[in-house]
Amino acid sequence: MTTQSQASNPTKPRRVVVGVDGSEPSDRALNWAAAEADRSHAVLEVVAAFNPGYEFITPDEVRETMFELIERATSLVAASFPEVAVEGLFREGSPAQVLIDAGHQADLVVVGSRGRGGFRGLLLGSVSQQCALHADCPVVIVP
Repeated sequence: MTTQSQASNPTKPRRVVVGVDGSEPSDRALNWAAAEADRSHAVLEVVAAFNPGYEFITPDEVRETMFELIERATSLVAASFPEVAVEGLFREGSPAQVLIDAGHQADLVVVGSRGRGGFRGLLLGSVSQQCALHADCPVVIVP
């Protein structure tokens, strides 16, 4: 699969973006995305997001929780796919929109079919459905 970004810059490494929220479906998506990144020699970008205003903890606690989520995900990848280059990031915003935006610079976006939404059980709409409908690159929804 060659995307427009690859065609215009063949030296640019492939990027696989995966959304994580700590749920079991998210972990399956993470594993699938890591295997794809390993197979295609792509950089794996692990992305977590949270909707502002829905959390009932301090902003510092939100940042700490998101950091722990990314650290857990990158550790899981390193354990099974040590050759994969992993970048982690978390953003404030709608999880679907954050992933769609990350997909602008990616070759593939991977999400689980269900999850916790952006932050422990808070979900407005389907992240996987929104990504499938609006991402600029191919989307894989892992059941």
